[in-house]
Amino acid sequence: MYRIDVHKIGQSGPGDLSGLKALIEAGTIKPEQIIAMMGKTEGNGCVNDFTREYTTVVLSQYLGGLLQLTPKAVEKRIAFVMSGGTEGVLSPHITVFTRVTADPVRMGPKRLAAGIAFTREFLPEELGRMAQIEATAQAVMEAMRDAGIADPEDVHFVQVKCPLLTAERIREAAGRGAQVVTHDNYESMGYSRGASALGVAYALGEVQRSQLSDACVLNDWKLNSGVASTSGGIELMYNAIIVFGNAAASPSPYVCAHTVMRDAIDARSVMDAIAGLPVPAANIVNVFAKAEADPSGSTRGRRHTMLEDSDINQTRHARAVVGGVIASVVGDPMIYVSGGAEHQGPPGGGPVAIIARTETF
Repeated sequence: MYRIDVHKIGQSGPGDLSGLKALIEAGTIKPEQIIAMMGKTEGNGCVNDFTREYTTVVLSQYLGGLLQLTPKAVEKRIAFVMSGGTEGVLSPHITVFTRVTADPVRMGPKRLAAGIAFTREFLPEELGRMAQIEATAQAVMEAMRDAGIADPEDVHFVQVKCPLLTAERIREAAGRGAQVVTHDNYESMGYSRGASALGVAYALGEVQRSQLSDACVLNDWKLNSGVASTSGGIELMYNAIIVFGNAAASPSPYVCAHTVMRDAIDARSVMDAIAGLPVPAANIVNVFAKAEADPSGSTRGRRHTMLEDSDINQTRHARAVVGGVIASVVGDPMIYVSGGAEHQGPPGGGPVAIIARTETF
């Protein structure tokens, strides 16, 4: 079994590694034990947000030097998930997950377990379609096995980093006579996120194979996952998957829980999830959440204008709102809130995961 440790590190900018370097130099984090890194970078979170790629490059180059690996080899060893957009009070940071082999616990409550997996590289025309759904589902099951989690009920969060379509990728597909799902670069992020989320739902039994098709992506909103969090980016053409949950044999000094916000201002669900933790709220290390502007155009019967704002994309509005709501509950603006929740929780809402230290740590 593995012991999982979690380290949240603030950043002064997308290339700032000072906090990570300090923990590595102190021996608190050992590079060879890092399995995943999730970051909130301060770009716009849209197609042209290169802070995600920049942070990934900086991290992979630095860690590659320590591990004596090429940056590309590092990206196949560590699951990097950089989510752009720190609107409102959200504070840029990275969360580092390390794993080391340890004797399993034979008795006691379930504790944090985590595993990673990667899909194959996709062709541009596969994004947003069944090929991406099925490959993601397979990778989620691989990540569960990697984490030592057998029961889908013990999975509390599945983070996916997925690709998007660029003009170059669209042209490449057209040159082969292939048709992509959309020619709108920004819309392609939604298709990729949505298909990835449905892949998570399929793997965990939240939806059945017979319910899935190319046509259901961004159309059948009844199909969704209560634990999926997917983030699109320009920096890859495969899906990187991180599964978080709890396992009975885990010796980790952390515990994970999750809830689903029914809408962008559903603070009560977050409060209830925190109240259900077996540790004090002060022990919370980080919160991971999805956010979106309700596609109906209203929140609790009140009209919102997020979908009609031509100056600021609706995902940026949503991150600011949900970030403010959750930060007010946990008392910390350094949290992970990702915009675009297609098939991730109900329309207008989204999954939330909480990782906290146990009292004995």
